[in-house]
Amino acid sequence: MSRTVAVIGAGVSGLTCGVLFAEHGYRTAIFAKETGQQTTSGAAAALWFPYDVEPARRVIPWAIDGYETLVDLSRDSRTGVSIIELRQFSRAGELQIPDWAYSLGAHPIIPSEVEESREFTNGYAITVPLMDTTIYLDYLAARFLKAGGALNASVLSNLEEVEQQFDLVINCAGIGARDLVQDADLEAHRGQVAIVPRIEALSCAIVRDDAPLMYAIPRRNDCVFGGTNDLSSDLAADPATTDRIVAECSRALNIDKPNVLAERVGLRPFRKSGVRLERDRLSDGRAVIHNYGHGGSGFTLSWGCAREVVDLAG
Repeated sequence: MSRTVAVIGAGVSGLTCGVLFAEHGYRTAIFAKETGQQTTSGAAAALWFPYDVEPARRVIPWAIDGYETLVDLSRDSRTGVSIIELRQFSRAGELQIPDWAYSLGAHPIIPSEVEESREFTNGYAITVPLMDTTIYLDYLAARFLKAGGALNASVLSNLEEVEQQFDLVINCAGIGARDLVQDADLEAHRGQVAIVPRIEALSCAIVRDDAPLMYAIPRRNDCVFGGTNDLSSDLAADPATTDRIVAECSRALNIDKPNVLAERVGLRPFRKSGVRLERDRLSDGRAVIHNYGHGGSGFTLSWGCAREVVDLAG
């Protein structure tokens, strides 16, 4: 069994894999250009919900596995995980509740006076974990280091460049896998958000399901307004897009436009053929387990996928 593990990528997928390997007694190191809040994960709203990811037959079991773990973590406020009601609305037509959501208590709702605007017609509510990325990613990194793991700043052009002392490589490079392993199935789905001051009257997460995408997600110290899901690799924040996001969210919540504290852009690693989670071999014979292509569901799938990665390691 491989006992020395190199994890490539330090977003939520890489950090979670690193935690599990280190806590299972593997000598584990993470190699990444950026860590935690500097990665795409740092720009995520990080609400548990399977979004912009395929295929459902694999995604939903991973998501449910992660749901249970995150509920357990929410019992410790230091993790940055909390439980929140998600209210998902539609502007027109009937919004169907996914079959898997019924087991988690999802139920139809009519827009209340607080959230109601002329754009919302119907929707449903479900209670889900919310990860405050400003806390949770640091929690994962600290937990990894406490378990004996090592974090290394590194830029690789291919997986064979990982030092030979590591006999197992875990590829959690996200959108970086497009170049790292020449995966043409990966495409960047650009997400831009605006961080605004906490809105005291907003106690639940609001998501509008149909275009244009809109969500307002309250966190411990601020609120995330979103968003976009465009086919683009542009990491520069667009001021006009921020203005539109803030205007859409403010109108839906019936509030004055808040000040913008920060703008964040991340590239969701969507894979047209679905999440890649499989064991393979590098050209030098070492084992590699690929774990990328989670689209907009990196946080949602992180624990379920990481457990499968550890199982594949044998």
